[in-house]
Amino acid sequence: MTDYKDTLNLPKTDFPMRGNLAQREPEMLKHWQEMDLYTRVRARKSGCRQFILHDGPPYANGDIHIGHAVNKILKDIIVKSKGLSGYDAPYVPGWDCHGLPIELMVEKKIGKAGKKVDAKTFRNACREYASKQVDKQRTDFQCLGVLGDWQRPYLTMDYKTEADIIRALGKMIDAGHLIKGNKPVHWCIDCGSALAEAEVEYEDKNSPSIYVRYPVVKSDVENGNFIGRFNKQSSGVNRPISVVIWTTTPWTLPASQAVTIHPQSSYVLVESDLGQGKELLLIAEDLVDKIRQLLKTEMKIVFKTRGDVLEHAKLQHPFYKREVPVILGKHVTMETGTGAVHTAPGHGIDDYVVGSRYGLPVDNPVGGNGCFLPGTELFAGENVFAANEHIIEVLKEKQNLMHVESVRHSYPNCWRHKTPIIFRATPQWFISMDNKHLRNNALQAIDNVKWIPDWGQQRIKGMLAERPDWCISRQRTWGVPITVFVDKKTGELHPETTRLIEEIAKRVEQGGIDAWFDLDAKELIGTEASAYEKVMDTLDVWFDSGVTHACVLAVDERLKFPADLYLEGSDQHRGWFQSSLLTSVGMNNTAPYRSVLTHGFTVDAQGMKMSKSRGNVVVPQQVMKTLGADILRLWVAATDYRNEMSVSDEILKRMADAYRRLRNTARYFLANLDGFDPKTDCVPLDEMLELDQWAVDTVAKLQNEIIVASILHC
Repeated sequence: MTDYKDTLNLPKTDFPMRGNLAQREPEMLKHWQEMDLYTRVRARKSGCRQFILHDGPPYANGDIHIGHAVNKILKDIIVKSKGLSGYDAPYVPGWDCHGLPIELMVEKKIGKAGKKVDAKTFRNACREYASKQVDKQRTDFQCLGVLGDWQRPYLTMDYKTEADIIRALGKMIDAGHLIKGNKPVHWCIDCGSALAEAEVEYEDKNSPSIYVRYPVVKSDVENGNFIGRFNKQSSGVNRPISVVIWTTTPWTLPASQAVTIHPQSSYVLVESDLGQGKELLLIAEDLVDKIRQLLKTEMKIVFKTRGDVLEHAKLQHPFYKREVPVILGKHVTMETGTGAVHTAPGHGIDDYVVGSRYGLPVDNPVGGNGCFLPGTELFAGENVFAANEHIIEVLKEKQNLMHVESVRHSYPNCWRHKTPIIFRATPQWFISMDNKHLRNNALQAIDNVKWIPDWGQQRIKGMLAERPDWCISRQRTWGVPITVFVDKKTGELHPETTRLIEEIAKRVEQGGIDAWFDLDAKELIGTEASAYEKVMDTLDVWFDSGVTHACVLAVDERLKFPADLYLEGSDQHRGWFQSSLLTSVGMNNTAPYRSVLTHGFTVDAQGMKMSKSRGNVVVPQQVMKTLGADILRLWVAATDYRNEMSVSDEILKRMADAYRRLRNTARYFLANLDGFDPKTDCVPLDEMLELDQWAVDTVAKLQNEIIVASILHC
């Protein structure tokens, strides 16, 4: 009997219907590793035009999260796509290995450096801890299917890289960008260290909002000097006169050295009675109505003048026996407050800048622990935030408090501790933005870079145009040292700093950063050692990662400078993109990248930020164990990376359904191709049926449309 089944050309394939990704993916990864797939791909692509994506180093601390997964998968898609397009596209992963988070973890285990353990032992423990974190994260990144040179990553704690970071510092010094100054910096009380701009995030906080009198000195009231500034003839007035300021940081008042007003704005003297008899108050004209409503009192405008007329008027500090001048500054706004701001150069960058023009002292009565220093009149030893209430009480006693209320406003916080930070002036090392035109040169370099999405160009330009000098020094133990000698009398760098830095870098190449910390200065500068201070500060970790264009791209035979692409989250416009740009322009007068691509943050299905307290965190390791890494990869590929990327268990389940449909479609195609040999069975396009020609043409157009619209053209 004839078996008609054998006469039919039925679909046939060994491609299984079920993916069973969670079980099969580890087997595939093992197979890739056994066949050394990455090396074989590199050998196949040898001699092809290169495409270099430079990996922004994640921090070597803790498990990877869904944001890490998005970032690595996007990079992998681009690198593999470029490889399929004929490029030699290597991927060299990296890790950022120094800094405070690692120090804090090690402190929990062995105690603080210099107390329970010596600094060298502490640094060795930090190095060991970072190494273990790298191994753990590397395993998870590989499980995501990311192909790269995982056995030869770059680590900022490698001796050679540490040495090259020091060399990069030397080049910035040679270019004239390093300065030292006693300037106000973001300071975290919990860290006990200065913070970079990128280490500050803003959260809402309740603060006391106070309106304070700064009385005009009595002699200028009585002899008519102050009233005379309003072009009014007067032999004196019998009413007190005060300039009214507004602040939400009462703790900065002990350091107050002046009151700043806007030179072009109109100011008025208003007559009022707030329970202490009639008095004259100086307020910006535009804000009189707001102040009148706030204080619920009558205010009669008596005199009027422009701000610049009041320059150098003498005022009395509200609770110290200190005269303070009226000075002029265009940073004063008329949106809130009184149009007059108290000025403490030791506690704010605007205050510092305007104070420098007037030669005001940079007084910082606050220690690194956030408490007023011994000898601070009235408030010695008090925590600054706790002292707010005490300061308010003193203002009441001095009859200089006009109003107090609580306001909720945006306030800077440490991104690690999630606690409020302070501005305090300390001797620090800075990369100057303007001394050698670094800011202007960097702004020009931005225009020569392709920004994806294009709004990234204006975003980084706006941040760069307004940023202060970059504080690169930290008072920490685990970090690349600022390897310079400073004259104890003049504060100047050693005249042979360039040579000395290279000598030190050679030693660090052999022994790591301990080579500097263990160094006896006499070994390098001989009898001059007693005249010079060996700096023990460490570099901001953003400098570490920011100079990887010099320490990795420019020196690693696998890569090249500049990179074709930097790809990170949108927060890196003020982080890695900016630190890399500033150092590259400072050293080479060019950007370190040709293109920059940014992706959004991950949020839940409702657009809410992920947090453990909300219970909406998606853990990539768990997804890989249940649904498989390919479901995560498909979700990343299917999501518009330019905006916030919504993810949840439900979204990933729907993505798994889509994956099954894709898989079954592929299985159907493969089954229908059973027995097809491209070498013998392919039909030239012009010999195809018109319907087949149309189908091939339609698919080709779609493929080209996808390529043009995708991130493959980075």
